[in-house]
Amino acid sequence: MIPTSILLFAAGFGTRMAPLTKTRPKPLVEVDGKPLLDHAIERCDGLRIVVNAHYLSDQIIGHLEDTDCVVSDETDKILDTGGGLKRALPLLESNPTFTMNTDAVWCGPNPIDTLRDTWISDSMDALLLMIPRDAAVGHTGKGDFDIGPDGRLTRGADFVYAGVQIIKTDGLLAITKDEFSMWELWSGMLERRSMHGVAYTGQWCDVGRPENIPMAQSMLRGNLNV
Repeated sequence: MIPTSILLFAAGFGTRMAPLTKTRPKPLVEVDGKPLLDHAIERCDGLRIVVNAHYLSDQIIGHLEDTDCVVSDETDKILDTGGGLKRALPLLESNPTFTMNTDAVWCGPNPIDTLRDTWISDSMDALLLMIPRDAAVGHTGKGDFDIGPDGRLTRGADFVYAGVQIIKTDGLLAITKDEFSMWELWSGMLERRSMHGVAYTGQWCDVGRPENIPMAQSMLRGNLNV
């Protein structure tokens, strides 16, 4: 089954993006004249779009007022990524579903299409979009995973998770707590060897910090070589 919905994660506090996030949520910080959230939305054509919101949620809700996006309101509680996905399930109306972080920009093929074209529902519980570590613009940490010859992921350092995935949500029903990360689902999938990855062939830039904004803008304008 191919997902028909996507959850855009827009609920975080954006602490790494301070001081720009003192008065606005990180997804509304502009890159090349456009909020990060809008960069993400543009990649989601044809999908039912759900956006979660917690920090300065009124600004996210107001920004989306005249769009077809649906807001999963998390104002009452911090939920993290896994908890946010669980809260949004009734709105997503799709299992599996796409999820996407909103603190990056892309130059090249639509990452949604890359995942959709690679997804095999019978053998995959999750399919993550990956960036080779040496091509991860603006990323200062270590890599997250290695990709095996069969496409299965293991913990490693060769690839950085690009923040976009297709994931089956059945495992959420067994998690009773409200606040938890995506690793609550991923850990079991890694053990079952049902978690896969595919390398992105375009350019990607992490926009988690203010100093990364000029790099992201240069990439989008075709002036950044990696």
